[in-house]
Amino acid sequence: MNDIRVSIIIVSWNALDLLKRCLPSVVATVFDGFEIILADNASTDGSAEWVRNAFPNVEIVRHPENWGFAKGNNAAVPHAKGDLIVLLNNDVEVPENWLSPIVSRFEAHPDLGAAQPKLHQFDQRTHFEYSGAAGGFLDRWGYPFARGRVFDVLEEDTGQYDPVREIFWASGTCLVVRRDIWNRLGGLEEAFFMHMEEIDLCWRIHRLGYRIECVTESEVYHIGGGSLPAGNPRKTYLNFRNNLLMLYRNLPRGAWWRTLLVRSMLDSLAALRALLGGNARDAWAIVRAYRGAHRMKNEVALGDDLPHIALPYQRSIVVDHFLRGKKRYQDLPPIKSVQA
Repeated sequence: MNDIRVSIIIVSWNALDLLKRCLPSVVATVFDGFEIILADNASTDGSAEWVRNAFPNVEIVRHPENWGFAKGNNAAVPHAKGDLIVLLNNDVEVPENWLSPIVSRFEAHPDLGAAQPKLHQFDQRTHFEYSGAAGGFLDRWGYPFARGRVFDVLEEDTGQYDPVREIFWASGTCLVVRRDIWNRLGGLEEAFFMHMEEIDLCWRIHRLGYRIECVTESEVYHIGGGSLPAGNPRKTYLNFRNNLLMLYRNLPRGAWWRTLLVRSMLDSLAALRALLGGNARDAWAIVRAYRGAHRMKNEVALGDDLPHIALPYQRSIVVDHFLRGKKRYQDLPPIKSVQA
């Protein structure tokens, strides 16, 4: 193998079955100059031993405990040799030619800071997958949505989002970042543990003046729910808590307080909806998320040394989707590029 250009980091915790299902496809990637690093979060199911025996060329970094997605990746990056870092979930299967279009895009555009491929469902490969589809955005109150996925509506991929355009965030399911930008920003915010940390990182990449894209010539297939399945109250808790912390880190102080006021009202409605739907644990998770975010405000760096930017979708995706009936991304008004 020639000099390492790309380092693929896979954080995993007790996911032997997923690794057996998906890792062989990553190893079979056709690209000249890449390495694979398994960042094992103290698994007890024999994951690391199986990878060592099945794929001896995969470097294994053993963590002493389950550090989650954020710290698990941060601790593995110093072992990487590539100028491009790929954070890849352990439940992603890739075609052999998935990497080349992404690398070519970075080589052709020095202002590209991060990117993702199109994310398709593992079991329904004609349709976009929940975690990032064809690249994501935030509305004015911080709620995430994506091209091909608005709330629980997952579109069929008919090429409607193939034209390359700037996105606001790339999914941590398969996130490609320039190594120098990663180092400059200090990687992922470890206090998040998991969920929303990649959106926070992408926001800060924009604040440095770089662009983010979905490279639609590449697609991968995501099983989803490998760490926490949908509907798990802990997933709800982490998503709501970390979203609030992300807004606290990246919004100007005045905008933060205005956003918190509106968010508290909208999230109260979400908790009430969960409660009326018979999901009391989810409702309680949203309440606990506010308490957790308040306690953790002093644990996260604010990053006020970076220029603030306006979110490109200055509308409410909640109102547009649930009240105005705009179920798909293509039904929404055109979204401008990110303005510094």
